[in-house]
Amino acid sequence: MLWVIVSIWALLGCNKTGVVIGEPPSELDQPTGIEVLFNHNEHSTFRNPLTGNWRHGDDFEAFLLKHLKQAKREVLVAVQELTLPSISQALVKAHQRGVDVKLVVENNYSNPWGKLHEADLTVSERQRLRRLKALADQNHDGALSVEERIQGDAIQILINHHIPLIDDTEDGSKGSGLMHHKFVIIDGHTVITGSTNFTSSGFYGDANSPRTRGNVNHLLSLQSIDLANIFRAEFLQLWGDGPGGKKDSQFGRKKKAQEVETAVVKDSIVEVLFTPHSAQDDRNAIHWISKHLSQANKTIDLALFVFSEQSLANTLQENVKSGLRLRLLADPSFANRSFSEVLDLLGLSLSDRFCKIEAGNSPWPTPFQDVGTPHLSRGDKLHHKFGVIDNNKVITGSFNWSPSAAFNNDETILIIHSAQLAKHFTREMNRLWRGAELGITDRMRRKMVRQQQICGNGVERR
Repeated sequence: MLWVIVSIWALLGCNKTGVVIGEPPSELDQPTGIEVLFNHNEHSTFRNPLTGNWRHGDDFEAFLLKHLKQAKREVLVAVQELTLPSISQALVKAHQRGVDVKLVVENNYSNPWGKLHEADLTVSERQRLRRLKALADQNHDGALSVEERIQGDAIQILINHHIPLIDDTEDGSKGSGLMHHKFVIIDGHTVITGSTNFTSSGFYGDANSPRTRGNVNHLLSLQSIDLANIFRAEFLQLWGDGPGGKKDSQFGRKKKAQEVETAVVKDSIVEVLFTPHSAQDDRNAIHWISKHLSQANKTIDLALFVFSEQSLANTLQENVKSGLRLRLLADPSFANRSFSEVLDLLGLSLSDRFCKIEAGNSPWPTPFQDVGTPHLSRGDKLHHKFGVIDNNKVITGSFNWSPSAAFNNDETILIIHSAQLAKHFTREMNRLWRGAELGITDRMRRKMVRQQQICGNGVERR
């Protein structure tokens, strides 16, 4: 197989910018029982706690703190990463007033940063540690006092106040694929979930990088006892008997494979699936998403952090062939990687660092033009994982569109049937589409030239 499958005009042709015409500026009503927030929302403002300046967006931190303050009986948190001291302090206060608080986090993020040493860390881990130290430096003098270290370490705050916390090694393993959930259950009736980790990077930017405005994310709250019970059952599988004890927690493939479950949130039907499954299990998330994409009649909008599942790219190709309108935006840092299905849509094929082509790779014979990457502040990522189908169905959750998410990780996927909610996500898509770079970008061209110089003709993996 040739290393690259692309016509000369496509590779040399100009890329274009996405344009949205006629988007109304008016505020949208929230669906009954559901509230959705976007941290880059152009129609609201909040004061950035890092700078003190007002900016566009919904305030995730204030939203979470409000809900945690209202908790009366139980708060269950399953989140990949928690680094915001304010959230930890709110959990401690809830615990102190008698609320049953439990947390599950990913094992890579379960240690207090105050106990980490740069000499033991990778380059990316060192960068993370420096960001967390900058976040704790409240007086911005470049040095951390003892008090700042105590008050600025979110995990250490929880440990100091004996808040029960486990990670995905609690099942006796070295950790699952990823404990990638991002949800909170409050008092058995409220579920808060979405695409964001509970970090400053996920909410509003990095303390040591003033140009950042936060990874582009969304957050949902859903009021439903039935839905809360579905999420609680997933949490209890992870929790087992809690810290220590029998090591009976169940993460990753140790969990019993889940079925799609359905709950009603006022006027909206919400379908939920928790991963992982085996690739041979027809209940897996890839098959489920593909089924919903195949049912689309008119439009599909996708805003994805990672898109690396070949079969979903194949499904989208069939959608486009049938005349359906597709818009797809992916994070710039992932869009031009060798495993990215964005390349397939653009008719490109790129070898990896071993000069191998992805097995089963299938670039589209005609490059698709309505796919690209949004314009973001330097250091920020498009962290959404959402789709809007026919303006009445929203796919959301923690789930990146990848084999790892489907077959290894602990993930949440929701499909919410609500035309009103779809309007909010369509408006966010329109915001990202304005100024997005569509088609084959200069960055992709440069990377392909470099890779061809190194690899020549790539060989397909077997």
